[in-house]
Amino acid sequence: MPCTAIFDIGKTNKKFFLFDENYKEVFKTYAYFDEIKDADGFPCDDLLAIEKWIKSTLKKAFKNNDFKIGAINFSTYGASFVHVDKNGKTLTPLYNYLKPFPKKILQSFYKKYGSELMIAKETASPQLGMLNSGMQLYWLKYAHPDIFKKIRWSLHFPQYLSYLLTGIPLSDFTSIGCHTGLWDFVQNDYHRWVYEEGIDRILPPIVSAYTSVNTNIFDKKIKTGIGVHDSSSVLEPYLRADKKPFLLISTGTWSIALNPFNKEILSEEELKNDCLNYMTINGQPVKAARLFLGNEFNIQLNNLDKYFNEKKDAHLQIKFSEKIFYKLNKNYQRYFSFDSIQLEREQPKKNNLNGFKNYEEAYHQLMMELVEMQEAAAKRAIGKTKINKLYIDGGFADNDLFVKMLSRHFPKIKIRTTQSPLGSALGAAMVLSDDEVQKKFLKKHYAMKKISDL
Repeated sequence: MPCTAIFDIGKTNKKFFLFDENYKEVFKTYAYFDEIKDADGFPCDDLLAIEKWIKSTLKKAFKNNDFKIGAINFSTYGASFVHVDKNGKTLTPLYNYLKPFPKKILQSFYKKYGSELMIAKETASPQLGMLNSGMQLYWLKYAHPDIFKKIRWSLHFPQYLSYLLTGIPLSDFTSIGCHTGLWDFVQNDYHRWVYEEGIDRILPPIVSAYTSVNTNIFDKKIKTGIGVHDSSSVLEPYLRADKKPFLLISTGTWSIALNPFNKEILSEEELKNDCLNYMTINGQPVKAARLFLGNEFNIQLNNLDKYFNEKKDAHLQIKFSEKIFYKLNKNYQRYFSFDSIQLEREQPKKNNLNGFKNYEEAYHQLMMELVEMQEAAAKRAIGKTKINKLYIDGGFADNDLFVKMLSRHFPKIKIRTTQSPLGSALGAAMVLSDDEVQKKFLKKHYAMKKISDL
């Protein structure tokens, strides 16, 4: 059976898929690796373990006679660089994008190149520290000049994994446009600071993620993609199948509302509220609004489990209750204090769970407050775009409360959920093909459901 192999590397799970010629999943396997620590003692992904797993997984897949692998690609989280020397040897750990950024180095950057707001507007990237992966390069240059001098190529994470197989260093638009602070969206080129700092010399040539390289793997010629940033990859199936304006909310650790039809310049207020631009695979801007939804959800679930003495995953048994929703919504107020969502929000200094009758009621309240923030993020991404359809992809598509509560915030918009976690992996497979897909593709392969069906 002819297949396309995809490595989908997330912060938590590392996944491997095989898709047939009709983009149907025919094989999958998952792996999880404990984090290691960088020289400063901060946790980071174990890059060496990931590399070994990729190579061993490919070896097993090629030995399986049921599958004939003709193409390989990668979808990974962004905001991460791998730095290699002239011999292709890695020079640093895969730094965690949550690692604190030194204030002095940040201040020196803005003193040289302009105010935080000005840079944010030009690069469509709010100031996010290490999450602005371009700033990791600036930090390396001044915090670790000895290492920086040895760098031949700084490769975005998706392109590094491709480089492992092809040996060809490349950059692509989806990684460059992912809140890196590297790209000037007005000039449609690297920002002036990149050239003035000489960073451009260690950034590989830019190509579209549609690019592939014929590679000899296990004595077979394989079409190898150059990798794609997962948030851009997840858009690909929708853009191919639905030409009318829509909003996609890609949920997981981060919930990202993506609007590829919004061409407005980001405002100061939007930048302050975690709005930014991504890029499509062909380099077009995508307005996005981020929310650390999944992370906060897990934190608060742990709090609820302890307070009500419930077992882990007790929330999975809870379905949306109109009666509870009506009771809480009638005299709506906020009871939760969100620590990891760094947006302006009036909230109590700490969680106030005393007033809830039981776990089910408190869980409904938690979801109401999270959905309230999701609504605001979605509206920022929508802007002035006239849309009548909203897709929910990822883990929260299976959350009955999240979906039904969100539908009440957008009564005039058709909301569709997907019952598939393959969004980014499937997108990475599709970029290797020129095949057109019909609108019914979404319904067939994603098990699309209307809210009224749920």
